[in-house]
Amino acid sequence: MIKLFTLFLVLISPQYLFAADLGIPAVSLSIAEDGTQNYSVTIQILALMTMLTFLPAMVMMMTSFTRIIVVFAILRQAMGLQSTPSNQVLVGLALFLSFFIMSPVLDEVNAVAVQPYINEQLAPLEALDAAQKPFRKFMMAQTRESDLNLFLKIANIPDVEKPEDVPFNVLVPAFVTSELKTAFQIGFMLFIPFLVIDLVVASVLMAMGMMMLSPVIISLPFKIMLFVLVDGWAMIVGTLAASFRM
Repeated sequence: MIKLFTLFLVLISPQYLFAADLGIPAVSLSIAEDGTQNYSVTIQILALMTMLTFLPAMVMMMTSFTRIIVVFAILRQAMGLQSTPSNQVLVGLALFLSFFIMSPVLDEVNAVAVQPYINEQLAPLEALDAAQKPFRKFMMAQTRESDLNLFLKIANIPDVEKPEDVPFNVLVPAFVTSELKTAFQIGFMLFIPFLVIDLVVASVLMAMGMMMLSPVIISLPFKIMLFVLVDGWAMIVGTLAASFRM
């Protein structure tokens, strides 16, 4: 399927229409002695540029980014802050924290796929297959069995005997579903102390007869003070990093 998709992109590209005038071969395919097929550098660059368009989706759906950014968004909502920290700050923090968490996976991908491909020890498709294995291991460790069985049932795939037999198109949605569930569980725990502060402030204002004063205005400084006193950012970032078991 990947080979057909790559060939289709080449055939519909403008470079193919003017290949004869430029003297550049549109498709260059070589077959090795073991039967593997290797594409020319031109085709590899085209496929790489096409894959770059899917990079944001891959970062969000195949790494720890989803859980982290959802927890940060729920935390900001629980504190009653509308735009502080800003979306750019939260996304940047989530990205660098994701790089920190995913560094063992990225190092393994570099060792088993990127460096052998650069050294011409692996063909492009072989390097891609080798790069999938560390990500598959990471996602399988974070995916709930119930979510995995759900998508296996939807895809009409019988029970698999080992994790390596799970199709990648089934593993990714199951992983994202599990990440969202975990993020909402963490967000619920974060909401409780801030909700208690809101209830206490609202009760005090009602007892004083100050019903026209919004409790949010009074409770917000107490929430910020509590969050700072308990070193909230360090606790949340550390908890998120420790929540990814390998």
